[in-house]
Amino acid sequence: MNKIRAFMLRATVGVFAAGALAAGVMTAPTAGAQSPQDGGRQAFAAQTPFAAQTQRAGLTPAQAGELQDRVDGYLAEEPGSRQVSANRIATEGGDLVVAAPGQRYARDLAGAGASGRAPAACAYGHLCLYRPGDSRDYYRCGTYSLPWVGDGTFNNNQTRGTTARFLNSDRSVRWTSRAPQTGTATWTGVYYVVPC
Repeated sequence: MNKIRAFMLRATVGVFAAGALAAGVMTAPTAGAQSPQDGGRQAFAAQTPFAAQTQRAGLTPAQAGELQDRVDGYLAEEPGSRQVSANRIATEGGDLVVAAPGQRYARDLAGAGASGRAPAACAYGHLCLYRPGDSRDYYRCGTYSLPWVGDGTFNNNQTRGTTARFLNSDRSVRWTSRAPQTGTATWTGVYYVVPC
């Protein structure tokens, strides 16, 4: 009988201890915890490796989180790509820069003069594509997917006479651009870009 009482006493103490522990874990504040209202965006924005860039650009934690969501979307769409700044992604053919909230045109937040009021200059030897919200800078020859829709502009600033090709979904030529040339474009229907 004493063994049964001792067992029941240990079990009861164990249940109370587990309950107290669970209650303490559930109610005790933790360092860096965020309220459910902000969705943890402030903590996320402060922990990203590029937080200093978004802070220098004057982005709020919510805007930094929104920007990172867009970058993450591109990273998922383009295997082999990697994030190299708060809003720049190194892709197979060059770079992709995503506009930060409040920018009409994308400017790399790691660079100087990241105002985003006008398209960034296209370096000599490059093919640059723009649309409100994003810019692509191709500097390697190859065939690259272009998951864009809508209108924008381009700057074929490659070596004189270099022809860039813009392809349909079946990889037939939709239109071409012979360097040096700039202009407007409709990206809807362009599935692939061949810079050179």
